[in-house]
Parts: sequence; C-alpha cells; structure tokens
Amino acid sequence: MRYFPLLIMIPCLIGMASCSSKNTSSSNATSTLATQTPTPSMKTIYDFTVKNKKQEDVSLGQFKGQVLLVVNTASRCGFTPQYEALEAMYERLHERGLEILDFPCNQFGQQAPGTDEEITQFCQVNYGTKFPQFTKADVNGENEMPLYTWLKQQKGFGGFDEGHKLTPILNDLLGKADPEFASKADIKWNFTKFLINRQGQVVARFEPTHDMADVEAQIKKLL
Repeated sequence: MRYFPLLIMIPCLIGMASCSSKNTSSSNATSTLATQTPTPSMKTIYDFTVKNKKQEDVSLGQFKGQVLLVVNTASRCGFTPQYEALEAMYERLHERGLEILDFPCNQFGQQAPGTDEEITQFCQVNYGTKFPQFTKADVNGENEMPLYTWLKQQKGFGGFDEGHKLTPILNDLLGKADPEFASKADIKWNFTKFLINRQGQVVARFEPTHDMADVEAQIKKLL
C-alpha cells in the first residue's frame, strides 16, 4: 500500500482544523444538494436521495438489503491511499453484498479540488476504484448533505484511535480550534466511515485513524 509522506498531511490538518472551528461550507463544493431535511420518519438510509455526478437524483433505496460503507473522501490528502484498501475490500466482498458509497468533500484543507469527473479519473487511474462515487458535497455546516445530518445523529464522534501516529496531531489542532470538538458529532476529517447494516441502520462509525483490517472484520460480521 502506498502512503503519502507525513509532512504532506500537516497543511491538510491545519486547514481542516480551521474549517471545523468555523463550521463553514467548502467554497468549491458543488451546490446541488437534494432538498431534504431529516425528519423523525426518516429512520433508515433508504429514506434519502443524493446526487450522482450527472446531478441526477439517486434514491438510496436501491441499495436495500446490502451492507453499506459510506465514506467522505479527498483526492489530495495523506489518507487518500485508503482508496487502495477500500477498493481491495470492495473486490473481495462486493459479491457477498457490500457496497461502498463515496462522497468526495472539499471542506477539510481544500483537499478535494477539481470537478467530479477529474476526481473520478484520479481515483480510477491511481487506485482502480469501481465503487459508486457521487457528486462532491459538504458534510458539515449550513449546506451539508441531509444524509450526513442523519448519519451524524445516529453515530457521533467517538475519538481517534490511540495507537495511530496522527492522533496526537489531530487532537492538538482540533483542540486549539475548538476545545469542545470531542463532544460534537461533526465530521472531523476525510475518510470518516459509517457502516450500515442490511436493514439500513447505522451500526458503527470509524474515524480515518481506525485500522482498515478491523473495518473489514466488522463488515464481514454483517454479510
């Protein structure tokens, strides 16, 4: 697996901390969100509609009965090589019922520049990705996707993994930007993942520091 040098991540982290503290929208995000507001009647992921790269509405009801991993991604970040692990897992488990839903997001250090087509081309050329990739959108703030409002309501932030080398850096930067960051459910970083069971319910949230082998192990329990 390929890894970006640690130094590449530092500007990204600083930008992310600033964005998180201001809770702003990405200036480069495509402003084509589905006009939905989560309501008490929206109890599963199947109740939501999102936009594909052609700006067409896509009902997530089409994924009923599958195990889903929902990921907000970026193409120029230190965690971007996780695409390789995600694709490998997809190839192993897709036929057993796994679907990965990729939502590029430019809110964290402006690490997802470019158009939807450019991002998709980058992912396919560099990591051979085949799982569905939707239009770039916000996951925090006033313009966040209604889907992410619901996801965060289901599973809040549980902390970064203690054994990861970037956890102290993330905690320090986020803590300086917002001393109360750990108590808030907002997305902290690119490659945060939500695991959805076959009934459309959120059963786990994994921060980007979480071990991918454990992510796969927990997915297999649901297949």
